[in-house]
Amino acid sequence: MGSMMRRPTIMDIARAAGVSKGAVSYALNGRPGVSAQTRERILATARDFGWSPSGPARALSSGGRTATIGLVTRRAGRLWGSHSSFALLVEGVQHTLASAGMDMIVHSDPDGEGSPRRRWETRGRVDGVILAEERMGRSPASSPAVPALVLGAAMEGNGTLSLPVDDRPTMNEVMHYLVALGHTSLAHVAGPADLAHAHARAKAFEQTARDLGHRAVVVHTDGSGEHSARATRRLLALPESPTALVYDNDVMAVGGLAVAEEMGVAVPSELSIVAWDDSLLCRLVRPALTAVRRDIVGYGRRAATLLIGAVEGAPVAEEMLPGGELVPRESSGPLRLPR
Repeated sequence: MGSMMRRPTIMDIARAAGVSKGAVSYALNGRPGVSAQTRERILATARDFGWSPSGPARALSSGGRTATIGLVTRRAGRLWGSHSSFALLVEGVQHTLASAGMDMIVHSDPDGEGSPRRRWETRGRVDGVILAEERMGRSPASSPAVPALVLGAAMEGNGTLSLPVDDRPTMNEVMHYLVALGHTSLAHVAGPADLAHAHARAKAFEQTARDLGHRAVVVHTDGSGEHSARATRRLLALPESPTALVYDNDVMAVGGLAVAEEMGVAVPSELSIVAWDDSLLCRLVRPALTAVRRDIVGYGRRAATLLIGAVEGAPVAEEMLPGGELVPRESSGPLRLPR
């Protein structure tokens, strides 16, 4: 009974799992020396005990390592729960880290000042940092002791790793699909203009529109449903309003769909809507939203894998993640009723 009241130790976990104390140490610190099956048994036993090492103790036992990765997002904390893509990204990162016996700290840095990262590095809290949604024109300074990886955008200089997503082929597919449906006036309701991934996607939209010889407008918002609704209201009030709208995320697209209903614009006969990043929300609303499906969980897993390699000193070859695939649903269709 006394052992249940105190904080469990490595020896407690070793006894329960039927392994040596050394094997537990290897498994909990993500080090080689135990089989994958044994590692999983040890981790499962540790979870049953509710055990987690203190930061200083873990750093001392692993040569200064904390077995913790930081994830910094430019998305304001109030938006975390409303964007499924962020939750999927966290799921992917967490899955890979857990398999390696590592933890994660998540922090919002909407102004892009880098204070969470500096604080973590100064206090020795993390072994590496994943930077999601990096700002345009800003290449984060790299710390030799704490490697960083920018997810979703290409960054050059200062030794920071990049794992960009190539959305150009997907945007090309979306635009050709809408033009084939008869749309020649299109608009892209995008995220913040200073975020690298939103900027790149908007550029892809504009370039494809030029190649197709059609009029296209880009409107940047803060990425929320509220701002998206305002932008949609202004676009649909134009004398020559667009007949197809491409949104940067599912919440924004739902906001746009609500405005179309409010203004008496029929979807899809008068207006087609496409959402980036498919989600349950896209499938539940009516009409169900045509969407771009991407492997966000896979993005998170790959980012974590590359960063773990960098932390361990392994050579890391930078790569580009694939875009997505268009999933047509009820919110897109042939343009039938001119407004």
